[in-house]
Amino acid sequence: MPGLGSGFAPRVKAVLGPTNTGKTHLAIERMLAHASGIIGFPLRLLARENYDRMVALKGARHVALITGEEKIVPPDARWFSCTVEAMPLDRDAEFLAVDEIQLCADPDRGHVFTDRLLHARGLVETMLLGAETIRPLLQRLVPQASVETRPRLSQLTHAGPTKLVRLPPRSAVVAFSASEVYAIAELIRRRRGGCAVVMGRLSPRTRNAQVALYQDKEVDFLVATDAIGMGLNMDVNHVAFASLGKFDGHRPRRLTPAEVAQIAGRAGRGMRDGTFGTTAQCPPLAEDVAAAVEAHSFEPLDQLCWRNSDLDLSHVDALLATLMAAPPGPGLVKGNDAADLETLAALTREPEIRRLAQGRRMVGRLWEACQIPDFRKLADDTHTRLCARVFGHIARDQHLPTDWLAGQISALARADGDIDTLMQRLAGIRVWSYIAARPDWVHDSIHWQSRAREVEDLLSDALHERLTSRFVDRRAAHLMRRLDGGGAQELLSAVTRRGEVIVEGHPVGRVGGFRFFPDPAAEGEERRLVLRAARRALRDEIPRRVALAEQAPDSGFAFGPDHTLVWDSVPIARLRRGSSVLRPRVQILESEFLDGAQRERLRDRLQRFVDDSVRRELGPLLSAADRARSPPEFRGLLHRLTEALGLIVSEEGDQIGPKGRASLKAIGVKAGRFGLFVPALLKPRPAAMRARLWGVHHGVTAPELPAPGLVSLPRQPHWPSGFGETMGWLEAGPVLLRLDVAERVAAELGWATRRSPAAMPAVLASRFSLKADLLPVVLRRLGFRVLPAGVASPGEFGPPAPAMLLPLRRRRAGVEPVATSVHAQHPFAALAVLKR
Repeated sequence: MPGLGSGFAPRVKAVLGPTNTGKTHLAIERMLAHASGIIGFPLRLLARENYDRMVALKGARHVALITGEEKIVPPDARWFSCTVEAMPLDRDAEFLAVDEIQLCADPDRGHVFTDRLLHARGLVETMLLGAETIRPLLQRLVPQASVETRPRLSQLTHAGPTKLVRLPPRSAVVAFSASEVYAIAELIRRRRGGCAVVMGRLSPRTRNAQVALYQDKEVDFLVATDAIGMGLNMDVNHVAFASLGKFDGHRPRRLTPAEVAQIAGRAGRGMRDGTFGTTAQCPPLAEDVAAAVEAHSFEPLDQLCWRNSDLDLSHVDALLATLMAAPPGPGLVKGNDAADLETLAALTREPEIRRLAQGRRMVGRLWEACQIPDFRKLADDTHTRLCARVFGHIARDQHLPTDWLAGQISALARADGDIDTLMQRLAGIRVWSYIAARPDWVHDSIHWQSRAREVEDLLSDALHERLTSRFVDRRAAHLMRRLDGGGAQELLSAVTRRGEVIVEGHPVGRVGGFRFFPDPAAEGEERRLVLRAARRALRDEIPRRVALAEQAPDSGFAFGPDHTLVWDSVPIARLRRGSSVLRPRVQILESEFLDGAQRERLRDRLQRFVDDSVRRELGPLLSAADRARSPPEFRGLLHRLTEALGLIVSEEGDQIGPKGRASLKAIGVKAGRFGLFVPALLKPRPAAMRARLWGVHHGVTAPELPAPGLVSLPRQPHWPSGFGETMGWLEAGPVLLRLDVAERVAAELGWATRRSPAAMPAVLASRFSLKADLLPVVLRRLGFRVLPAGVASPGEFGPPAPAMLLPLRRRRAGVEPVATSVHAQHPFAALAVLKR
């Protein structure tokens, strides 16, 4: 854009490069070499951190700190550490620098950085620090700037995905929401002893205390948001991304490769190399992204966000119009509407605000009130109403009421509550710190700044204490160091009532049944030490559990999947084929903690449970077999029925005469047209037991039984051979019919057609839950033929003849067939001829 760079100081220098190139160190070194200087940082945390460094070098009386919430400006201040928004551009300084200048492209804050890029200059030297991606646009917009590229001091290598519990010590895990940060920190506390937590919403005091935990090696892990990506220097060897997407305040989106590099670059500071990768549920980085991060090669920025800073304060509408002005040239675009602009637009719709905002001075005051930062982000009009009230007091009374200011600050001076409550109060006190730092708004601004800082310190200390108590287990961290040191011989261990195995106060696994399930996080030598301590704790626990299992009632056991037997919610044995289908054999599962005698005691107890369960569920079958011993004519039949688990699908039952049927019915057995069965065993619980015993006897896993209440279902080709018949399902063409329903319907139809064909009942299809077009095939299996309904001829009146049912010829007990076909070579062929 021509002309933007003209008239500026000629000594403008851009120092560009990836992270860990020493850019910030160079800028501070250059600034302190001048008589005065101003440097702007993207975060309050960075401004505070570098303020402390400058104070250590030059003394507090010569160094100032200016952020939205803090103003420490000694009378003799010569060097200023500021946030970019708070840079005192009305003050002359020999040196001026802006850090992370590539944030000109940020849709929310970029217009502030772009304004500094185009207009903020030092009297002698101006330095712009940032990423290489801004070079083309910077050279176009500031053509007089010289550009220096600095290489990274150490190598950054992609390490791929790593499980959260296997991250190496001195790792930083990066997430993009408070809930995700908390969940990861909780897991690290349980598995690795604890971690420090760093988020952008923390105050500098809390953040410094959390970083000290990490830097002093009280914990080996750091969980943070992308706040660590902006120049926070710590001894991090590995950066692991728990997510590659974030909500940017407007919409969820994926991180750009440059943003990934900015965060990953926190690994390996100084001359020490670092690694980066993914963890938790985060998918692996794409190969091209990982390669770009390693090579520090990214697509250049093609546009910067811009907002007009030449404001017309003659009228509120003129102010809005200038703020909404279009960018003046290529490479500059409008970003998202900032909170201050949205607040101004809302307030200018109120008649009272428009009445008060008359003249340049009052319009300027209104714009300043709208620029109060919305740290609380309550998603309602609370912030807008606050800005309106501040402006109203200033317009009418010149200053804010002291009682109101005192009450608002005092209401936040409470150290109770959880982490989120304290963080919300911190956001609130930051707003009042910003207001208190305006001497033109507040009487005795120095006093109220000090009071706000006291409350912030109170909340910061309480928040640090809550974060530490929630996410740092000092005893568990000590345990990990003991395990690494090989001191397991002196470790204390125990087992809780819930089966959790505790070593030195740290859960290392759990005991379920008679097996120990170690913590998956423990590996290698650490795993061996944990197992040694756990075995010592289980030496007394396993005999106690064996005794409990022996004394447990049957309700304490259950049948599990894959023919297992469950106790204590864990499989402890498996059913194997036994001497008969009704008596499967119990086999105790392997356990290194059980000896031979204990295994046999458990097997006896479980065998009693299985036998009792079979007797309870299949009692009608066993009772019928016992009662059949008196009339011996059915003894063999009942033996076969018992071996078939209470159901034989064949026409054998149809050959039994009425007297035999009555005798079987008396002992609970039905002899039907299609089979012999015990009706009581078709109920859900006995059916489940029969399916289980059938699967054990045949060495397969029995399929899941159909839902109770179904009377038909499509053929099941995946069912093992013989399973459907054993479970009481009669094959009828393309479908399976429940045997008892098929017997009942066939008996009714047989009675209806005993002398002549009968009309087919209209509800027959619904009784079988079938479509009507399947009935002919199904009925043929039941022994009936369907005569189609008649069709009325022309001239005939009245309804047509309905579909009729005709029984197929069947051989029943005591009834000889009309004709017998015998092969010509059969020995009885001659007798057949004589009979005919």
